[in-house]
Amino acid sequence: MLKNTNEVKSPRNAYGETLVELGKINQDIVVLDADLSCSTQTCKFQKAFPRRFFNVGISEQDMMCTAAGLANEGKIPFVSTFAMFATARCLDQIRNSICYPKANVKIVATHGGITVGEDGASHQALEDVSYMRSIPDMTVIVPADYNEVKQVVKYASEIYGPVYIRLARTNLRTVFDEEKYTFNPEHAVKIFDGDDVTIITNGETLCEVIDCAQMLKKNGINAEVLHVPVVKPFLAKEDVIASANKTKNVIVVENHSIIGGLGSAVCEVLSENLPTRVLRIGTPDCFGQSGEQRALVEFFGLSGQKLYERISDYLGKK
Repeated sequence: MLKNTNEVKSPRNAYGETLVELGKINQDIVVLDADLSCSTQTCKFQKAFPRRFFNVGISEQDMMCTAAGLANEGKIPFVSTFAMFATARCLDQIRNSICYPKANVKIVATHGGITVGEDGASHQALEDVSYMRSIPDMTVIVPADYNEVKQVVKYASEIYGPVYIRLARTNLRTVFDEEKYTFNPEHAVKIFDGDDVTIITNGETLCEVIDCAQMLKKNGINAEVLHVPVVKPFLAKEDVIASANKTKNVIVVENHSIIGGLGSAVCEVLSENLPTRVLRIGTPDCFGQSGEQRALVEFFGLSGQKLYERISDYLGKK
């Protein structure tokens, strides 16, 4: 299932390529973008199917309502822009025009988290997962690499109802073997087995957690690493509960605010089923900053090395 390679590929390219694949077999798939098609890679679909692509311009709220209208006519709209614009700017339209009527709209937002980089706080969506998971009937998925993105986009096209998929701007190390890995929304993916601590993550921080876990192992700490791409509905709760029961220590890592995202979902599950102390590592209650991507990852303590240092301190074994 795991791929032993240092190959780095773009999750946005995976999205654009998968749209074209789906467009060839399903004439009902249409794509909308808000003047960012080269950044979101929906330009690939535009080139292949120009009559089924709609650039609404810098008018994201209109884009969501247009997508809802197309869904009402039996189309399957994929709607894309940066995560900040797709969620915070369009919250009313997503809630009332898409989720309330359960419209079959797929929102695939790119440039999630602090790794938007130099564009700074105004463009860094640190609250988007929180927004989306709080709306009834919305499915929320945060895939971790190129191969998983392709499977998640296909999955979204096959289920009925609103879906929010969050993609990173950054190119990511390939984690999953495309021939062996199968996306399963009902379970967490166990990356490493361990009995000292459970580390739960998703999205682009999975690679950092893998590096951290390998460092911890050299220091005698066996970390169980769970990748939980589906934040809502949280169907992996039994996997999380079982791991927490085994290790008694749970840490959640995410490129998102520690408020309302994956960490909050894990805390909700454990508080109701197996009260466990949970350390949430993400961005604190603050806005992001402008800076080079890796510098921001280091600054917010999300690199493999920074995670290793903090988790070692937390466990008292540094």
